[in-house]
Amino acid sequence: MERPSEHESSPANRALRWPTLRWEELAGQAQAWRVELLLGLVVVLGISIPLSLFTGLAATYVTTGILLFLALALTVLQAAPTAFRTEGPGPANRVTFLRAALVVPVAALVFHPAQPDVAIYALMAVALLALLLDGLDGALARRSGRVTAFGARFDMELDALLIMVLAILVWQTEKTGAWVLLIGLMRYAFVGAGWYWRWLEATLPPSRRRQALCVVQSVALLIALAPPMPAAAAVTAALGALALLVYSFAVDIFWLFRHRKDVSRQTA
Repeated sequence: MERPSEHESSPANRALRWPTLRWEELAGQAQAWRVELLLGLVVVLGISIPLSLFTGLAATYVTTGILLFLALALTVLQAAPTAFRTEGPGPANRVTFLRAALVVPVAALVFHPAQPDVAIYALMAVALLALLLDGLDGALARRSGRVTAFGARFDMELDALLIMVLAILVWQTEKTGAWVLLIGLMRYAFVGAGWYWRWLEATLPPSRRRQALCVVQSVALLIALAPPMPAAAAVTAALGALALLVYSFAVDIFWLFRHRKDVSRQTA
């Protein structure tokens, strides 16, 4: 999918917006997304309940998953364009939402650090499925002719969230130091820096490098997370991903710095 990079930022698409909606408007969005909301909840419960029953995770793991799903649903309903209330979200956004529902049980594991190996294996498979489905939403958007800024941002934010969650889970295994969190935090730090250095908010040119590195980071973190993986191998995988990420950010920041005067003229 040709989309903003995992660390691209611009005034138009820096983050999913949170417009203030009246309850009737929120209800209208919920009606437009009703199938996805129902299927998403089924996915979350269908993953979290068996894990809680058969892997030794606490019963509160299911509650955590439900709460995270509600937060996801509210964020999407608040950020979705007004047009979705009449046209529907489209096939691409529907796929992205269901991918997000897959990520929710993985994210819920962060709040339950006593993680049985069987639960980690199961949620690694879920995370891998969400990763494999990445790109399907972009293909559907292009085929249906409904490529939107919201869809691109939703997809990118979901990728960033999954990487952040995997980085936290790797850290919780104690195979690496807290430095592994930089893999997930660096993109958010870049966005935050753009609030001060406005030239960082310019739109970067499309790059296969960024898209490929998004996949590399996820795969490297999944390798590091695998229970049989020794600490030395986990550190090597995570350090390699972090080094490539630093290089990618350096390339893009240098490009933005070189073109900062052009950005100043455009925003003046």
